[in-house]
Amino acid sequence: MKPEKHLVIGVAGGSGSGKTTVANAVRERVGPDRIAYLPHDAYYKELTHLPPNQRAEVNFDHPDSLENDLLIEHILRLKQGKPVHLPVYDFTTHSRTEETVLVEPRPVIIVEGILIFAEPRLRRLFDVKIFVDTDPDIRFIRRLQRDISERGRTTQSVIEQYLRTVRPMHLEFVEPSKRYADVIIPEGGFNTVALDMVVARILRLLE
Repeated sequence: MKPEKHLVIGVAGGSGSGKTTVANAVRERVGPDRIAYLPHDAYYKELTHLPPNQRAEVNFDHPDSLENDLLIEHILRLKQGKPVHLPVYDFTTHSRTEETVLVEPRPVIIVEGILIFAEPRLRRLFDVKIFVDTDPDIRFIRRLQRDISERGRTTQSVIEQYLRTVRPMHLEFVEPSKRYADVIIPEGGFNTVALDMVVARILRLLE
């Protein structure tokens, strides 16, 4: 695999699997100044036209909840050497804010999210596809801790959402998408051997 200009890496896996940890580890070891980072979570659709109670009922674990057209547009713009404005999503209100983050083009583009391999148009853009594979109980505990501390959720609401949408959508979309991965990393960012191999491969591809 020899990228023409930019190397596009997809990092997928279930909610709480350690995708962000892996993406950050790659960024640190390859060099933050060489990587443009696009989290799929930033591309949830704009829902401010819905009242708050209806926003909370949206299935955020279904591919239709994400604005993939905009993400694809941003990846293509970065590959053309053009900057993009990354949306900022507020998970406490289930809405996109008016703020954006400027992302400059870099030799490596990392796209991270639970559903990025479930969308064929996105898959075709990735030069390297990494799936972070972590046991369901560990993923649930991590999600519970994150949603309570960072997103203002209650324990009961996290459990209800997990049973109602997170687990069913994982089984329907996320887990089957693992077959498209070039590399599967068990235990996420704690798997230093796998990370060493991935980083070495990326560096070779850049050369």
